[in-house]
Amino acid sequence: MADSTTDSGSTGAGDSGSAPSEPQPGVVNYMMAHKVDAALWLSRVFTVGCSLLYAIPLLGIHVAYGCYQRALISSAITSVLRLHQRLPRPQLTREFFAQLVLEDSAHYLFFALIFVNSFPFTMILMPVFMFALLHATAFTKTLLNIYGPNAGQFLRSLLDKLVARQQDILRLIACTEIFLMPAVVFMVFGGRMSLLVPFIYYRFLTLRYASRRNPYSRQLFYELRVMMEQLCSRPSCPVFIRNMCTKAIGIISRLAPPVAQ
Repeated sequence: MADSTTDSGSTGAGDSGSAPSEPQPGVVNYMMAHKVDAALWLSRVFTVGCSLLYAIPLLGIHVAYGCYQRALISSAITSVLRLHQRLPRPQLTREFFAQLVLEDSAHYLFFALIFVNSFPFTMILMPVFMFALLHATAFTKTLLNIYGPNAGQFLRSLLDKLVARQQDILRLIACTEIFLMPAVVFMVFGGRMSLLVPFIYYRFLTLRYASRRNPYSRQLFYELRVMMEQLCSRPSCPVFIRNMCTKAIGIISRLAPPVAQ
């Protein structure tokens, strides 16, 4: 009986002592356990914040320009972290660089480097803002779940709506990437962009067109081509506009890179 009493007493003491030793993981603990994912989330939130402060210059014009550069730098950091996750150890080999240029994160690292010192233009920040906003949703939901199942219901509903419109957002990003090209050309003629930028940005567009994981750029190019051909085929379309559009379609089609099936 004494042994039985001692065992039950020790068991009860062990239960009462072990209960507080296994607390639910807090937000900080979770982020420390997933450092790279947490760093990605922070960089994306920072990109979103800086993009908003540039678009809505609440702190003044000079601060807004700094936010423009910070948004692109933060986007570049996000791309580097994603490449760290997806690629093997960096090597100075042809195979590694061939694999590098296939990654969407490498494309947007290239994008950020193209425009980080350029004349600030809202359209440039739209793709990095929308990508950061979209890709931050999953980790944000995880953090809300750690707080509690009922935490941040309004924010949860916004995130759910964002995820539900994911395809529309990705199409809008692809559309922005395409129409940024003529905008850059006009900015060159206006003296606000280097003459080399359109040629470098064309290389970015070819990478996006050939992307394996994101087909929206190819889809948008195809849909725009079909739309232009339909407009040109109308009897009411002037001949000179039809000829101009047909030549433009031909030139753009020849510049499109081959895509592996």
